[in-house]
Amino acid sequence: MSGPECCSNPPTLNPSAGAGRVEKVGGIDTYVTGSADSKLAVLLISDVYGYEAPNLRKLADKVAAAGYYVVVPDFLHGDPFAPEKADRPVSVWIKDHPQDKGIEVAKPVIEALKGKGVSTIGAAGFCWGAKVVTEVARHGLINAAVLLHPSFVTVDDINSVEIPIAILGAETDKISPPELVKQFEQILSAKPGVPSFVKIFPQVAHGWTVRYNTEDAKAVSAAEEAHQDLLTWFAKHLK
Repeated sequence: MSGPECCSNPPTLNPSAGAGRVEKVGGIDTYVTGSADSKLAVLLISDVYGYEAPNLRKLADKVAAAGYYVVVPDFLHGDPFAPEKADRPVSVWIKDHPQDKGIEVAKPVIEALKGKGVSTIGAAGFCWGAKVVTEVARHGLINAAVLLHPSFVTVDDINSVEIPIAILGAETDKISPPELVKQFEQILSAKPGVPSFVKIFPQVAHGWTVRYNTEDAKAVSAAEEAHQDLLTWFAKHLK
């Protein structure tokens, strides 16, 4: 993962951001928002900056307003990437937070949701979190998935997904470049039994859906278009 691109536009983390609250879900500190009585849940898995990013929580609230119980667990265990720490570049940070361990965090969260009566679960992941969502999807633990500017997701990963999956990529992205996203699309289009949606957004860069400048109308519009695609996908495949 190239450092600058993966980590551009770092958010100002805010533990009190959002309309929801933080509580333990499956033993993990989790931002929760929406109706706790909903039978439909959406799991959001953050990028390297973690679950206190205000734009991510704002999106969680938006998804909750569509009728879902939304959970954003702290998959990073209180240790989000800190770009100001020069002695710990993202390549080192990633070794401390391997994405294949993410599924071990996700399992108890998903079990806790099912234990409280949730019948259908969707998951969306951003950058680092998209790989974790892919792992969860490959193991059949969720009902629908959305990957937004994924990191480290491979052709083999996509080949083994058998649930409805949407992939939203950026035109300017060295981590998951458009050529790779198009390969994902080819694989999925050859699997007629697996509903899929693949879209490459023009004139945006990796991270555009959660690390946008709220003062930039064009950036906000591009992010909101992706958010709407996410909501449309879940509305179609989470029943």
